[in-house]
Amino acid sequence: MTQHHRFGEVVRFLVSGGIAYLADLLVFNVLLFSGVGSALSKVVSSVIAIFIAFLGSRYYTWRDRRSAHPGREYALFFLFSAIAAGLQLLCLVITHYGFGWTSPLADNVSGNVVGMAIAMVFRFLTFRTFVFPDRSASRA
Repeated sequence: MTQHHRFGEVVRFLVSGGIAYLADLLVFNVLLFSGVGSALSKVVSSVIAIFIAFLGSRYYTWRDRRSAHPGREYALFFLFSAIAAGLQLLCLVITHYGFGWTSPLADNVSGNVVGMAIAMVFRFLTFRTFVFPDRSASRA
């Protein structure tokens, strides 16, 4: 894989992930400021963001790596997305319930900044390696 191709892949991942992230952030904060608890707000916003991210990943980021067996892609994508969402939730739960940092700002920083950074690296590595692997070598 050339550096140019890898750079394009990362940019497409950041664009599709950025759209999902904005949806996650919006839904999380609407729920949080509507009185829904922090953890439940994060779970709901994550589920919505995962569906958006799947569409972006399959049809934009790795459109050239789609398999003929989309069921496998769906299963792995949602498994790794659930693990990544769990990492974000864990960051939020540790600071909110463990440290007692219960402000909306603290919840956003822990779940949507720190947790998201950790989850983003995890997602990129697992999606490109297991969900949408490079099949070009097997085609040759």
